[in-house]
Amino acid sequence: MTVPWWALPAVLGVIVAMLAVDLFAHRRAHAIGMREAALWSGVWVTLGLAFGAVVWWWAGGEYAGQYYAGYLIEKSLAVDNVFVIAVIFSHFAVPARYQHRVLFYGVLGALVFRGVFIAAGSVLIASFAWILYVFGAFLVLTGVRMALHKDAEFDPSRSASLRLLRRLMPVTGDYHGSAFTVRQAGRWAATPLLAVLVVVEVSDIVFAVDSIPAVFAVTSEPFLVFTSNAFAILGLRAMYFLLAGLMHRFVYLKLGLSLVLVWVGVKMLLLDVYKIPTGLSLAVVAAILAVAVGASWAVTRSRQEPPAPLPAGEPDR
Repeated sequence: MTVPWWALPAVLGVIVAMLAVDLFAHRRAHAIGMREAALWSGVWVTLGLAFGAVVWWWAGGEYAGQYYAGYLIEKSLAVDNVFVIAVIFSHFAVPARYQHRVLFYGVLGALVFRGVFIAAGSVLIASFAWILYVFGAFLVLTGVRMALHKDAEFDPSRSASLRLLRRLMPVTGDYHGSAFTVRQAGRWAATPLLAVLVVVEVSDIVFAVDSIPAVFAVTSEPFLVFTSNAFAILGLRAMYFLLAGLMHRFVYLKLGLSLVLVWVGVKMLLLDVYKIPTGLSLAVVAAILAVAVGASWAVTRSRQEPPAPLPAGEPDR
């Protein structure tokens, strides 16, 4: 796939423009309701799907299929991240009107870090072809571990990133509006909002360790890996406000995600034996997620009250 020099700057320009629109639309801190979250989710999903159509027109159906496979994998794994973010917000009692601000800057950081990880991954793959088998084995082991691991309550107060922040600067006990830092007694101090942002950012970095190799399993094109990640992550904020209150319904989602990781890991391990067609890979991922979500909603149809939130994984190390 030959990517013209202007393609990446053009995509980054679209991303910056959409983030500016999002920031302007939410310039006044307020709680995000389901209707607003659904509207913005539709905007971000439409944008992601439309970019896939552009890839189809420009490079053909094979590369478009690779983009859509990467987008679907990243989007589905982001749901697991939403679960952890909900636990973090609940622990720190983040006021609803400030949650979008945290997620906005969290997404900016996520785009930067993922760009760095994808660039590093591309260099490794180009220099050491065998690293693909390491990625594949890692994804299979991660998927099996996710399927067998029993949910355990995550305590954000024990986060290593939070302990490091407290060593670097004091953290105030109360929120100070939407400010991340305040000046007290002649020195700068972090507000709980900055502490939340740090923990959210580190949790996304940990999730990226799984998701980026998974996308490399369906496409070896760095441009498609980055764009599928970027357009999926851009909708994370709206996805959180749309799904956070419904996470208790996705009882089989973790199992479905584990099967997706195992599937793409096996696909990567079989590269020299049999190259699984992109269309088949995309269909299998979509089928696994559809069955997991459908079964979850079927068995939880009669639930009235959501149980206490339990994250699907350990967001900090």
